[in-house]
Amino acid sequence: MADNASRVEFTREMKKDYTIITPNMAPIHFELIKDVLVSFGYKIDLLTTTGREIVDEGLKYVHNDTCYPALLSIGQMMHALHSGKYDLHKVALVMTQTGGGCRASNYIHLLRKALKKDGLDYIPVISLNLSGLESNSGFKITLPLLRRAIAALTYGDLLMLLKNQTKPYELTFGESDRLVSEWTKKLTKLFEENRAFTQREVRAYFDEITESFARIPVERRPKTKVGIVGEIYVKYSALANNGLEDFLFHEGCEVMVPGIVGFMIFKVDNRLEDIELYGGSSAKKQLCTMLKWYFTKFERDLIESVKKFPQFTAPAPYSHLKELAGQVIGYGCKMGEGWLLTAEMMELIESGYENVVCTQPFGCLPNHIVGKGMIRKVKKVCPQANIVPIDYDPSATAVNQENRIKLMLAVANT
Repeated sequence: MADNASRVEFTREMKKDYTIITPNMAPIHFELIKDVLVSFGYKIDLLTTTGREIVDEGLKYVHNDTCYPALLSIGQMMHALHSGKYDLHKVALVMTQTGGGCRASNYIHLLRKALKKDGLDYIPVISLNLSGLESNSGFKITLPLLRRAIAALTYGDLLMLLKNQTKPYELTFGESDRLVSEWTKKLTKLFEENRAFTQREVRAYFDEITESFARIPVERRPKTKVGIVGEIYVKYSALANNGLEDFLFHEGCEVMVPGIVGFMIFKVDNRLEDIELYGGSSAKKQLCTMLKWYFTKFERDLIESVKKFPQFTAPAPYSHLKELAGQVIGYGCKMGEGWLLTAEMMELIESGYENVVCTQPFGCLPNHIVGKGMIRKVKKVCPQANIVPIDYDPSATAVNQENRIKLMLAVANT
């Protein structure tokens, strides 16, 4: 309570000339989300800093027993504040806050504690949440903003999927990355024009995006197919996983990373499960039902667009992942990534990505249970699975991580 009572609110006046700094988790998705926020009048700076200095900065402010994603995201923001790039009296920070049992709900309090330690507790910290945990008069998640953000997340999923399935085979190196950049710029312009977010528009652009990647000249050579699962931050963030996607690409692999939209449906679906089991307000149930329906529409359209081009592997819908998980784990196991992580492993294996890297951040107990803890059971159902859990923490070296992955790839190629 003391933290909320003393917190600095981000006010309407601040919106005019404050820069909001945000850590970077998924580069494609967050760039698009940033552009959505900019179109609503916010000044956003998405951090792209990497390197050991981010870890060291995090260790100054976050106890090393705390989960690794907290250490990195807070370290990245504190590093930015110390860079000299910003007017510290015209800057704010933003963090997501789920409100669930995962310690991610406490990152925001750890960040405020870090600011206080440095005498910077006059800097506003914005909680980005849909749970009513905190509110700020200068930062509102309105329905129009939410609709565009959902569209942006789905575009991010599609661009990530198509890039990863095209890049290993392209005849001209860099074509896939160039196309991602082109589409990001085009979508940004469309967002500014209040376009590309209705379902009809999104469906049309999905088809256009997929067709543009299908036109890239490729040579389909045999590649080792590898899926990546894990705690959401470490799964997507190159800062957290030491550039895992690039490493696998340079090892001659084709990579599949499950999208963020499935995770969002999972989170909303969990709220509905809770209401069914324990009760809850009808308004909350109605809102969650609408959100799930809305996310599912976009997921369905994405899958249909990808399926029009047989050279690409379309992801399975959330409903199928839930069926897969039901074979091996209970739906009550939903802290953090919960049963969805286990389901993602099974769906990847089913789709031909039998080699799976399970990214395990230090301090994330739920992830160890539903990831590393479920490997034996998953292998019993999917005997062809070749899964390696890789630990990521402040003391882990990239060399050790890469050697373990290389052993997994050696098994895949025997």
